[in-house]
Amino acid sequence: MLRRLPQIRDPRLLVGTDTADDAGVFRLDKNQALVQTTDFFTPIVDDAFAYGQIAAANAMSDVYAMGGRPLTALNLMGVPMDVVPPQIIAEILRGGALKVKEAKCVLVGGHTIRNPEPIYGLSVTGLVHPKRMLTNADARAGDVLVLTKPLGTGVITTGVKRGLTTKQTEKKTIAIMSRLNDVGATIAERGLSRAAVDVTGFGLLGHLGSMCKASKVGAEIFADRLPVISDEVLTLIQKDCIPGGSRDNLAHANKFTDWNNATLAQKTLLTDAQTSGGLLLCVAKKNLPAVMKLLKQHKTPCAVAIGRIIKSKGIRVGQASSLSIE
Repeated sequence: MLRRLPQIRDPRLLVGTDTADDAGVFRLDKNQALVQTTDFFTPIVDDAFAYGQIAAANAMSDVYAMGGRPLTALNLMGVPMDVVPPQIIAEILRGGALKVKEAKCVLVGGHTIRNPEPIYGLSVTGLVHPKRMLTNADARAGDVLVLTKPLGTGVITTGVKRGLTTKQTEKKTIAIMSRLNDVGATIAERGLSRAAVDVTGFGLLGHLGSMCKASKVGAEIFADRLPVISDEVLTLIQKDCIPGGSRDNLAHANKFTDWNNATLAQKTLLTDAQTSGGLLLCVAKKNLPAVMKLLKQHKTPCAVAIGRIIKSKGIRVGQASSLSIE
């Protein structure tokens, strides 16, 4: 459908729809560009305040994935007024507002409509230096792939809905999904990375696949290094507690992925539909120590080198010891 839309050509448009990147980037002058994005979804958890926090963090993540910092935000909400009481709506908005404040972003208003089921998110505008922005089209062979949040939110939230997860794992998952990916802006400003994506609904391989296509490269993933939120994720996968979106992602990834001897759990983790997931950073080897130190200072949920960019097209999955590492 999108291919049928008229193509927008403007020299000020630095990043548009051509590469399926995380946000659009529009140059204002030689030192400033606007980063624009929007995202919203139905409730991912039962707690209204936590839902607002997660949705806001998820929406602003696109700006951080481009190396920018959120400047202003607008609430986007749809609610069934006859089902959701005003106090619940207020808690969702409060959660979002406090997360926006934490990002040093300014909430300037929003829009609400009646809808058969609740939806909430943000439209976000940020700023980035045109020469420091991160895109999904500048990955280069030899770059190390670094992940900043563990995988498994789709499996776990599905497990929560089915009553199969512990409160401890649910609480940990909510905390991870609520974390800002603001470290992406710092990394970009220091010139430590050229390319990045945030891992959300299309799963790690879906977003990595778009990056490889846009950058005209391939990738190797070390399946034995994948970080998970909790060992419960693996147990849930064994119980076939896998969301429909993740199954669709796996079917799509099969088209461009050489799985080798990857297990079902590894395939599921790599294609699990994440909500407010981490950043997948492409880091030149010379910058890797500085990036790892910075991630540690920011206390990111994880900082793991899970693979690398290669010249040949497509994605290969295997054990770190069995894939060629230069």
